[in-house]
This record gives sequence, structure tokens and C-alpha cells, in this order.
Amino acid sequence: MKRKSVEPKYSMCVQPSFIIGTNNEDGSYNFAPITWISATHEEGEKYLLVISMAGTKRTKQNVIRSGLFSANLVSKEMLPLMDYFGSKHAKDGKKNDIAYGVSRGEVLDVPTLDESPWVYECEVARSFETGDSTTFFCHIRNIQMDERLSPKDIFDIDLTVLDPVVYSGRYHSLGDMLGEIGDFCKG
Repeated sequence: MKRKSVEPKYSMCVQPSFIIGTNNEDGSYNFAPITWISATHEEGEKYLLVISMAGTKRTKQNVIRSGLFSANLVSKEMLPLMDYFGSKHAKDGKKNDIAYGVSRGEVLDVPTLDESPWVYECEVARSFETGDSTTFFCHIRNIQMDERLSPKDIFDIDLTVLDPVVYSGRYHSLGDMLGEIGDFCKG
């Protein structure tokens, strides 16, 4: 394989797609797509969900104010909903031009999307500002997962069941599950 050097303006960061659910000040719910999400290790067996939000969007302001949100994994089936939430802004009014089901978190008072196969209920532990972006380090207080999953350990999540949307400037989907750690170095 040959590579070439290019300007550092390309942003090919493969990112999972989530729709973030927050409560507005009046108690109504708000949803927005965010793809800058990852995880980091904390002490012991715990880890933190890490999410960055730029600008002054209502979702970011709600997280700053309340310290709570849901992160709803976007499946391929939910792509029209993600695209809709990304095109419509809270400042323009309620995002209810299309039908979608909303429930409340099982542990935290956060709105969750009924269609999502994997939902994190999160509470902000700390945040860090850089430019107009805020990065939140969050305790995961509950995970709601598709009942078709029966993981035997923390690494046994079959993403092909969840059918997540991956984002890197455009929407993509996953292919096959290729194997586990150690499957390819035998021999």
C-alpha cells in the first residue's frame, strides 16, 4: 500500500452515532444527534462515557444546566430520525414533525427513544472546555440494551444485532463480525 501526505484538514474519525436526549427547562424533551462520543477508563472496573458538544445548541445547554442526558445509539433503521433531528433546531420549535416514541429513563429522569437498541443514562462527573466545545466525562448510571443481546462478558456485544450507524462525515453501516481478540494471531 502506498500513502500520500495531505493537509491536516480531513477529519476521518470513525464515530458511533447517538441521539442525545435532554430535558428542557420547562420539562419537555429535546433530542439532537451527536457523534463525538467515546469512553475512558476510571478507577476499578468503572468507565466514563465521554461526549463533546460544540456551539450553543440547546442540548449542550441542557446538559450543562441539569448534568443529565440519555445517549441513544442510532441503528440503521433510525437513520431518518437522526437526519431529521440534525436538520431541525430546537430554537425553531418542537421537533415533532415526524412520529417517534419517547419513554423516561429507568434510573435517571431523562428522555429515551423507544427505537434505540442501546441507551446510556448518564450523569456528568466533570467537564472540560476547549474553544467553543465542552467535553463531558459522565458516569453511566444505567444501560438499556436490546433484549436479543445476552452478553457473557463486557466485550461480548454483537454489534451486528444493534446495526449501528457509523459517521465520518457521511453515514455508514457495519459489515460482518470478524472475530475476537486472538483469533488472527494463532498459528
